[in-house]
Amino acid sequence: MPTLRTLQPGDEASLEAFLLQHTDTSMFLRSNWRAAGLLDQGARFQGTYIAAYTDETIVAVAAHFWNGIIGVQAPVHLPEVVQAVVAQSGRVISGISGPATQVEATKSILGLSNRPTQLDEPEILLSLTLDDLQIPQALASAKVQCRLPHLEELELLSEWCATYNVETLGQRDTPSLRPACDRIIEARQAMAMHWVLVAGDTPVSYSAFNASLPDIVQIGGVWTPPVLRGKGYAKSVVAGSLLNARSQGVKRAILFTGDNNQAAQAVYRGIGFLPTGEKYGLVLFEETQA
Repeated sequence: MPTLRTLQPGDEASLEAFLLQHTDTSMFLRSNWRAAGLLDQGARFQGTYIAAYTDETIVAVAAHFWNGIIGVQAPVHLPEVVQAVVAQSGRVISGISGPATQVEATKSILGLSNRPTQLDEPEILLSLTLDDLQIPQALASAKVQCRLPHLEELELLSEWCATYNVETLGQRDTPSLRPACDRIIEARQAMAMHWVLVAGDTPVSYSAFNASLPDIVQIGGVWTPPVLRGKGYAKSVVAGSLLNARSQGVKRAILFTGDNNQAAQAVYRGIGFLPTGEKYGLVLFEETQA
C-alpha cells in the first residue's frame, strides 16, 4: 500500500517534480498550486491535494478544487488518492479533469458513472513550440490587433463567456451563469490572462489562458460570435496571445478540444498546433445534481 499524505506548504518542490513528468495533462494542477499555494481555505484556485508516496517520492496526486472540480494525475493508486481527497475536502463534486482514461476511471471509483453530465467527452490534446508559431497575415499586417481588454469591454466579454459556456460546455443559461462569468472575466483581467481581438475599435474574438506557467500556457475559452466566424479571427486572437507569452519567455502552448470539433482543430493547426497523441478528459456534471 502507498503512503497517502495531504500536501502542505513545503511540499511544492516534490509535487512539481512529479507533475513535470506529465506536463501536458497536468496544467490545471500545476497552475492552480502556483497561483494559490497548497493551503485550502476555499479561495479561487485553492484545493485540497492528496499524494501517494513510494519511498518518499510522489507517484500519484488528486486535488479537489474550490470550484468542485477534481483534478487527477495518478498513473498508479488512482482509487486511493481520489477517495481520500473527496473525504478530506468535504466538497460537492462538480466535475473531473485529467488524463482521459483516469477521468473515466474516477467516475466509476466514485460511483458517478450514471450521474447526468453537461459535458463528458475525451478531448484531443494539441501542442505548439512557440518558436514554430505561424502568425496570420491579418495580425502580422496590423489589419487586426490583439490586446488586453479595456475595462469598458469587460461587460461584453462576460456576455461572450456566458454564451461560450452554454454552447461549448453545455451549461444551462440560469440566473447564476452571468454573475459567475463576471467573476471569471474579472479574475482573468486582474491576472492579465485573456485577450481580445479588435478590428478597428470593434471586439471580434476572444481567447484566454486557463492555466499559465513560466514555461507553458494552456489556451481556453476561445470565442468568436457566430456572425463573425469564418474570417480567421480565432487564429489571430490565439496567435496574438501566444506572441505575448513568447515575449515573456514561455516556450510551449497546449490546448484541448473536442475530438469531433473539426473547425476548432483546423484553426489551431493553422497556426502550428499538432496533436500530442494523448487524450484529455473533462467531465462537468449537471448542476441540478449537486
